[in-house]
Amino acid sequence: MSNSIDRSIAAEAAALHAHYAQTVLPIWRGPGLNHTLQLPYEAVRADDHTPLPAVRYRAMACARQLYVFSQAGDAAHAGQLFHAMRRYFYDGRHGGWFYSVDAEGQPLDTTKDLYTHAFIIFACAHYAAATGDRDALQVIADTTALVQARFAAPGALLHAALEPDFTGVRTGALQNPLMHLTEAYLAAHETTGDPGYESMLAQLAEGIAAAFVHAPTGAIAELPIGSPDNRIEPGHQFEWFYLVKRAGPVVAASALEAHLSRAFDFARQYGVDPTTGGVCAALDETGAVKDATQRIWAQTEYLRALATRGRPEDRETLALQIPRFQARFLHPRGWHECIAPDGEVARADLPSTTPYHLIAAYVALAG
Repeated sequence: MSNSIDRSIAAEAAALHAHYAQTVLPIWRGPGLNHTLQLPYEAVRADDHTPLPAVRYRAMACARQLYVFSQAGDAAHAGQLFHAMRRYFYDGRHGGWFYSVDAEGQPLDTTKDLYTHAFIIFACAHYAAATGDRDALQVIADTTALVQARFAAPGALLHAALEPDFTGVRTGALQNPLMHLTEAYLAAHETTGDPGYESMLAQLAEGIAAAFVHAPTGAIAELPIGSPDNRIEPGHQFEWFYLVKRAGPVVAASALEAHLSRAFDFARQYGVDPTTGGVCAALDETGAVKDATQRIWAQTEYLRALATRGRPEDRETLALQIPRFQARFLHPRGWHECIAPDGEVARADLPSTTPYHLIAAYVALAG
């Protein structure tokens, strides 16, 4: 039985990879790229892949595309993105990275955003691993040092957003940037071998466990525990599950692994539609649905978490879940970014940030 399930998963995963290679990647080599600026557009239309009118370009979106093409082995395209990212988004005056530039490539939102800096580190780690580019290794080291020095917050955490010159805090600690910084430091450690990342990861895990874990469920909330109108996102429980499993002993003292084993079950029980397999956007702390929208990234994180936990029952679920995901969220021209609970498409355009989620899950499915 298990061999049959494994063969089924392998065939289903191969079909996802084929769709990605033949449908998704060509969009961002072609119409999804501003060939003058060498920056990916924010999004394209689903029907004909015409770019939506350019209002801004985000450093995070460029970094995600850098990861995507580094992962795809397309060193030439990845190199263009790396140099464009440095050219447009690096703040030569204050250091760090701009959040966004305008349609002409001039600084637009100059906030110093932790989420953005995390993706710079993450993408450059994958680019350096793929190409050996020494400039990328320097970006990793410099950006990590800046994050640790400038974004530090009480409780071993980091602020989510600072003033452009780092003189003031705009937003305190939030779960999502901290999660992606964890992801970035894991990638940087794997690429550089620098043991300093292990201590930074351990400290980060301790801070997250103390401030964000909802004790009754083990789930990691979006805001520090006790914040009004807090919420729990099932997709983030699955994403954290994968990251903490990957980190292993580096974060063992934080007890996050034990918490997230419970959070996995909580998210699956209350956040996954038993009929369609669709993962909802958000729950409250009791498990009641706060946002029933089904976003594609949460579906990919569910797939990756099932593959990561890998119990026989998870493999059985995965063999059913992959074709449900494929039928519900993928189509011959791309994908559905958001689906309403009734199955209607809630967002029809194709954002440039989504291929990052797709390939991260597909790599895990391939084992």
